[in-house]
Amino acid sequence: MLAIRADLLDFTGAPSWGSTVLQNVRWRPDHWLMVGRDGRIVGAQTEDPGPDWQRHDHRGRLLMPGFIDTHVHAPQLDVIASYGTGLLDWLDTYTFPAEQRHADLAITTAAAAQFLDALLAHGTTSAVVFPTVHKASAEALFSAATARGMRLVTGKVLMDRNAPPALCDDVAGAERDCEDLIHRWHGQGRNRYAVTVRFAVTSTPEQLAMAGALGRRHAGLYMQTHVAENRDEVALVARCYPEARSYLDVYHRHGLLHERAVLAHGIWLDATDRALLRDTGAHIAHSPSSNLFLGSGLFDWQAAVDTGHRVSLASDVGGGTSLSMLRTLAEAYKVQALRGTRLTAWSALHAATLGAAQALGLASEIGHLGTGAVADLTLWDWACGPVALHRDAVARGALPGCTPQPLHARVFAWMTLADERNLAAAWVAGRPLYQRDARP
Repeated sequence: MLAIRADLLDFTGAPSWGSTVLQNVRWRPDHWLMVGRDGRIVGAQTEDPGPDWQRHDHRGRLLMPGFIDTHVHAPQLDVIASYGTGLLDWLDTYTFPAEQRHADLAITTAAAAQFLDALLAHGTTSAVVFPTVHKASAEALFSAATARGMRLVTGKVLMDRNAPPALCDDVAGAERDCEDLIHRWHGQGRNRYAVTVRFAVTSTPEQLAMAGALGRRHAGLYMQTHVAENRDEVALVARCYPEARSYLDVYHRHGLLHERAVLAHGIWLDATDRALLRDTGAHIAHSPSSNLFLGSGLFDWQAAVDTGHRVSLASDVGGGTSLSMLRTLAEAYKVQALRGTRLTAWSALHAATLGAAQALGLASEIGHLGTGAVADLTLWDWACGPVALHRDAVARGALPGCTPQPLHARVFAWMTLADERNLAAAWVAGRPLYQRDARP
């Protein structure tokens, strides 16, 4: 049995948009978090738990649920931080050549292990992941996640047109591969299968129809894809599917929008699209770092809030420039500032923890530190380096002439200045899977 002493921060519900008050923010400074032998949280307390527990005293550090990255590409570690193209050129120049390497079993197996270890080293314990079109790429991710006990949602990518021949499948063959992967991995341990449509441009109507049928045939499948990321992409989709009202409508016509549908980006949507997301239960995985890096546009989070559809946060590596969800949250703040609104630390962190878990239908398991949740945990230093240490001291009122600031001020400074270097340790189901050697 494990007990960790730290400052505990999580959420019990959605904070009010734009408010810095502690609504649905659960703040328990200097508490012990208790984890049972089954890897689930059994409670929190201020009293010393006693010698029967394996105690880790990290007072002065921050303990949170592990981050949930709802859209990230495992094979794109090869192309992260590549220069100079927009979305469609990015795919042709960097992404598609890199993904062809994953036809090699040894390469894709090693890449899956490296990718999941990198997620953990950045404080992400659960993820919705794109592999490649190759069946072995999805299998490698499922196998590596099983070895680590991680919650993973993934599935073989579907592409049967407008891509290099080496990355194109066909409807019948793709269906066979998906059926086999679903049988072997969906619901096994913490693995869940996602029908994975690259985007509407790279699938024929027949393949999209097959993808929709898979979701109806098998209970609990997820669906992941891209939507309305880039204006050139939106125009190309309109040419491929002239009968559809919008890009999002392409997926709706083929039965792909439901409460387990995760659609990355969603920048160029209109009011009708947003209402459709709300009414179907599908949600947008906002990918601010990628949107800025590729020059795709600025996501309108306020419109999502006003409409009532869910939003989670995603790194979208390799269009995104870091697997760190903290860096991603800092970029999300800047995107909203450019749109004329302000993203609070509470709304941002909620969207990367409990809010993401709720959008995925997994809030009974992940995204919070409540009793019964799986102990997917991350331990953070509040500050690293002289600037952040000084700023944190100001927020705490620890310097002469300074008075303590509200908790939001301290957490916002941490969210803005911290990154993976602040991560001290990570646990998955109570098992230590990442440990930094020493305090900074």
